[in-house]
Amino acid sequence: MKDAFSSILRGFKPEPEHLRIKPAPAPLSETYAPKTKRELINLLKRTSGEILTREERIVISSALSFATRRVREIMLPVAEALFLRDTEFLGPLTLDKLYKTGLTHFPVVNGAGDIIGVLHADRLLNLEIKSTDRAREHLDENVYYLREDYTCEMALAAFFRTNAQIFIIINGSGKVVGILTPADLVFAIFGRDIIDDFDKDASKIAVMERD
Repeated sequence: MKDAFSSILRGFKPEPEHLRIKPAPAPLSETYAPKTKRELINLLKRTSGEILTREERIVISSALSFATRRVREIMLPVAEALFLRDTEFLGPLTLDKLYKTGLTHFPVVNGAGDIIGVLHADRLLNLEIKSTDRAREHLDENVYYLREDYTCEMALAAFFRTNAQIFIIINGSGKVVGILTPADLVFAIFGRDIIDDFDKDASKIAVMERD
């Protein structure tokens, strides 16, 4: 199960539609100075691959639009998230269900439907989970919220401020509408996940010897 969760943590996300750069049209025939951010992004799409690679154009386009994009555009909708009951047993069937979602954070709710914490996949990797253990025994009780109309820049500031691994997204009425992780923000900035399998950051020797 540990290997299964590790593979999830290294997985790529599908490329969102707004980042898919279509084949560039014919190059501009004369000097062109964009007057708006949208015009600049369109210009990037027409830039020759000899000047900027496709990946470089995606990164620049994503960075330019990051500050004004809304959390609702990049969050995981509540319908696609998995919420666990605090009384749910963490036996093989439940762990297999968590693995198959491809997610790494799972909000935990009590009998009244209130979110009381979050279960993190990486925590499951580092603990001896018994089949009789319940979700409430291993949850992180720190719960943080963002509103869906926050900008991505505001969300990034909130992650820095709280050191949270996940935010619960609510609408103006307080209804839960999704979840957001730092990985979602990284994807919004760069148009791709940042993958690095190195896991010995606490070892000075390992860091010194790393290629």
